[in-house]
Amino acid sequence: MNTLWKAVGWAGGVLGAAATGVAVGVAANHKKVAKDRRQDDPLADEPLGKLTPNRESTVAADDGVPLSVEEVDPADGGKPDLTVVLVHGFALDRRCWHFQRRDLATLTEPRVRQVLYDQRGHGRSGRGAAEASTIDQLARDLDEVLRALVPTGPIVLVGHSMGGMTIMALAEQQPELFADRVRGVALVGTAAGAVGGAGLPKSVLSRYNPVTLGVGRLAGLQPGLVEWVRRRASTLTWSGIRALAFGDPKVPASLVDLMEQMIDGTTVQVLTDFLETLGTHNRYKALAGLRHCEVLVISGDADKLTPFSHAERMSEEMPHGELVRVPGAGHMVMMEQPDLVTGHLVGLVRRSAVERVESRRRWWRRA
Repeated sequence: MNTLWKAVGWAGGVLGAAATGVAVGVAANHKKVAKDRRQDDPLADEPLGKLTPNRESTVAADDGVPLSVEEVDPADGGKPDLTVVLVHGFALDRRCWHFQRRDLATLTEPRVRQVLYDQRGHGRSGRGAAEASTIDQLARDLDEVLRALVPTGPIVLVGHSMGGMTIMALAEQQPELFADRVRGVALVGTAAGAVGGAGLPKSVLSRYNPVTLGVGRLAGLQPGLVEWVRRRASTLTWSGIRALAFGDPKVPASLVDLMEQMIDGTTVQVLTDFLETLGTHNRYKALAGLRHCEVLVISGDADKLTPFSHAERMSEEMPHGELVRVPGAGHMVMMEQPDLVTGHLVGLVRRSAVERVESRRRWWRRA
């Protein structure tokens, strides 16, 4: 029985974070964590994840799963020139875009409307069947969001981690959308394939890993038990998040707290459901469709989950794009270095606001 409880404790408390690559085998000293959390936090007064949208709604996915969506208008009330859609990563939710959401709203040249949503099984969105927990389905979900809330006008898509994979899958499914309305794409801390080749070991992403398989089965049979044990291991998870999701060991505690809240809001069952699709993701061919768009590939060079080598590999497939290396930043680069990331996103938005679609088409036909 002790062995079982140890396994459940590790799985429930750590695998949820480990599945996002955030906490595998990291031991924490409770007193040290408590001390770190008490240190002066420069973001103590920042309402992280608590910004009020202009509108909230629900979009039904093609299989009926409700997707929670919010819209943010330009802060000055002016007419937007384009729409920026922000797509979050695995085990997170739309709150991870806090700084970009806050600052893009103040942009006036051009003005942007923002659409943010929670991926299925994450945040406030509903959960679908286990067999629908695929990146292909996430791409169809994104398509439904665009059809419902951005039916016309130019679009810039911004995706982090699994959100970037979602955008690549949409480009694979609907290349005509990227030749027509999608003017810009930002791929942040993500990979087009070979996820197990660098960063998080592929065995962790496999449904056939005996620990992963056991946790998935246990979460299906006794979800309350697994979630209870997971909460009991919160100190371990918090330390693992700080160590593996961020590059700077002195990252503000409030950012780690927000990250922990987002991960805790995603059940272990959902985490294990998505493992196979992450491990088999391969969208290098889909990157060809992004040659119609302005492209930004940005990654931290201290990213332990999708290392900078993934960004370099994607950039080789899209030589017309901009590659940005963020020194010292980890996987949550947009939270850890928000001003730098937002600055490059503003540059992408401004380039995307310029009419270049037809010239891209001509270039693509010649290639």
